[in-house]
This record gives sequence, C-alpha cells and structure tokens, in this order.
Amino acid sequence: MAVKPSPEFRTTSEPTLSATLSSRVGAPPAPPVARRPGRAVLRAAGLAASVLLLVAVAVLSIAVGAKQLPLADVWQGLLHRDAAEYAVVHRMRLPRTLLGLLAGAALGVAGAVMQALTRNPLADPGLLGINAGASAAVATGAVLFGIGGVGGQVWFALLGAAVVTAAVYVVGGGRGATPARLALAGAALNATLYSYVSAVMLLDTASLERLRFWTVGSLASAEPATVRTVAPFIAAGLLVALAATRALNALALGDDAARALGARPAVVRGTVIVAITLLCGAATAACGPIVFVGLLVPHLVRALTGPDLRWLLPYCAVLAPVLLLGADVLGRVLSRPGELQVGMVTAVAGGPLFLWLVLRGRVAHP
Repeated sequence: MAVKPSPEFRTTSEPTLSATLSSRVGAPPAPPVARRPGRAVLRAAGLAASVLLLVAVAVLSIAVGAKQLPLADVWQGLLHRDAAEYAVVHRMRLPRTLLGLLAGAALGVAGAVMQALTRNPLADPGLLGINAGASAAVATGAVLFGIGGVGGQVWFALLGAAVVTAAVYVVGGGRGATPARLALAGAALNATLYSYVSAVMLLDTASLERLRFWTVGSLASAEPATVRTVAPFIAAGLLVALAATRALNALALGDDAARALGARPAVVRGTVIVAITLLCGAATAACGPIVFVGLLVPHLVRALTGPDLRWLLPYCAVLAPVLLLGADVLGRVLSRPGELQVGMVTAVAGGPLFLWLVLRGRVAHP
C-alpha cells in the first residue's frame, strides 16, 4: 500500500528547509536580499535633482551679469523696490532669466518631439529649417510692415514656423519620410531661408540695425513685456506636447500598431506639428534662432530615460533651460564689460559636444 505524502511536505520549498536546518544547528539565518530601487524611482529622483540644478542656474543668471554686483546688493534689488539695484535686477536680469527658462524649455521639448515624430536623430528646430522659417517671416514683417516689437514678431514667427514645418514634412516624404530625406529637405530650406534673411538685412539698413543681434540669437533684449507675450504660446505648446506623449510612444511602434493601441496617426502628427509650431515660433520670435539646444539635450537625456517620452519630455523641459541659461551666463562673464550672445555660445560649444556624443556612440535612433 503506497504512502501518500503529506501536503506540508510537498509544498515546503528548499530555502525554507535549509533555513529550518540552519536554525536547528544554531547558524544565523541568511540576510534578506536587498531590492534595487525601481527605474521609475531613479527617474523621479533624477528629475528632482535636475529641478534643483535648474534653480541653481537660474539664481546664478540673476546674480551674475556684465556689471559686477555683490550678492547682497542683488538680493536687495530683488526684494526692495527702493533699492538702487532694483532696475537692474527687475528690468534686465529677471526678465532675461525667465525668458531663458521659457525658450530653453520650448527648444528642448520641440527637439525631442521632432526626433520622435520623424524618427530622425538629427531632427532639431535649427537643422530642419524651422527656426529659419520663423526668422524669414520676422524679417519680412520688419521690412514690409515695420514690425519691431515681439508682440508683432511672434505672429509672423508662428506663421513662418508652421509653413516650414509642413514643407519639410511634405518634401521629406510625408508618412514615408526617411531621416536622410528629412535632413536634406531641412538643410535645403535652411540655407535658402537664411540667404533670404541675409539679403533682406543687407538691402535694408534699418532692418539690419533692428535684427542684427536678434538673428544671432540673444536674450539681451528681454523685457517683462517679452516674457508676458511669449509665455502663453510656449505654455500651450508644452501642454500639447506633453498630452501627446502616449500617442507618440504608440506611433514609434508603427502606424498599424498605433491604431491597434487606439491612436490615430494622422491626428497625432497634426497635434505634434501644432506643438512644434507654437514652441519654435514663440521662442524664435523672442530670442532669435538658437541652435543645438533642441538637438543636444534629447540625446543627453535619452541615456537616462530611454525612449519613453513620458519621462523624456519633462527632463528636456528642465535641462534645456539649464544649458541655455548656462551658455548665457558664460557669454556675459567671458567678455566683460560687453557680452557674447547666447546663440554664439551654444553654436561654438554645441558643435564639439555633439561630435563627442557621436564618437561615444550616444547619438541613437529615437
């Protein structure tokens, strides 16, 4: 007659038996295995650290300028209206810092969204001609209609950015666009439009005087009115881009997979183009064309977050202003009592940094 094993004997696992034997002979129990923190926890911690870095750079941007001021005087000028430094801090440095925060976030998020939409690691508002389109429209408005303030420039910049975004996408092949075709289409439009802007400025002395710093890319002309004008457009573009992250993640799997997951590719592409237009148009109207910020930051961030846009876009919105404000502070310090425009600093520093990323194999397909 067979003996039926007891359920207790059958369900006892080997680690439990070894632990029981160890306790009987007086050996200490094995220590519990420590669990590594989840990737989401690490990403959240990294984002919090990035926010702290952004705060530090923003404080540095307010405290450091072409005119040297003690930190105590800067603090007094920030808090007290009757302080001698109030005008310098509130009318120059604070608007400049706020504009750098807005423009940096706009360019960083626009670059990440463009790379995801086109699946092109070289996608950037500068390299694909979108900044050039906004610049050409602003230059046209300045010559034909005498538009000089950011309140008028922003509408021309939005129109130019929208037209060039659609043109690059169509010329590059639309839904069947390849990274190479998009890059070629963007390079051709970029060269053509910047040649047009240069010709306009050379033929019109008044336009040259108004736009010569703007075309380089600068935060020096920032005023409170500038920040108030572009902030709604940039905020709307950021919200639209963040709302499209799940659909863009699905679109990265292909149109058929995206439809199976409930996304509509045509609607997603249209929504993303609206976000890119708002972000690039407003940032270019306020600061002029600034290159490499939208190209570099997504590649630097993607090493931390991976391709998931739900994490990539918040990181870009925080770290792109760090790069832009850091370049602006560097330009103010290096050429005191004058200053180097931030567009020149990002162009000079961005090229070698991007080349380093390429050599290290950090430029990956989005």
